[in-house]
Amino acid sequence: MRGVPAPALLLGLAGLLPFLIGAALLVLPYGTLPLGGLFESSPAGGHLILERYGAAILAFMGGCLWGFAAKAGQATLFWLGLSVVPGLWAFFALGPTPMLSAQNLIAGYIVLLIIDAIFYWRRIAPGWWLRLRIPLTVVVAACLALGSTPWR
Repeated sequence: MRGVPAPALLLGLAGLLPFLIGAALLVLPYGTLPLGGLFESSPAGGHLILERYGAAILAFMGGCLWGFAAKAGQATLFWLGLSVVPGLWAFFALGPTPMLSAQNLIAGYIVLLIIDAIFYWRRIAPGWWLRLRIPLTVVVAACLALGSTPWR
């Protein structure tokens, strides 16, 4: 990911770990990944991680956009309004089943990527933003796609 600042790349990649662990719990035998009692080492634990972390990060990414708009002198109702969409989406995405939540979160990350692109094209987000966001979103969506189907 050429041109992406090393700290942003490192933290972005590290932020994938809970998604990858959640997805791994869906397909690995029970107890394979001991998580110190924080989450059950099972598909149920994987679904819970994907659901909770997926919503938290979706909301966090909206906060990044808010910061970009404020710094760029674009603290208007339109730009700040766009930046709160991911957080609201995360709140309403959590449905009656983890599978439905995962499907809703996938849609939220797609909407987020569209908003990211708009911020990038308007030069509100940094020039390296999409080079980081696109690959991370692909991995996140793939993990959530595993979570969108029932396992065992």
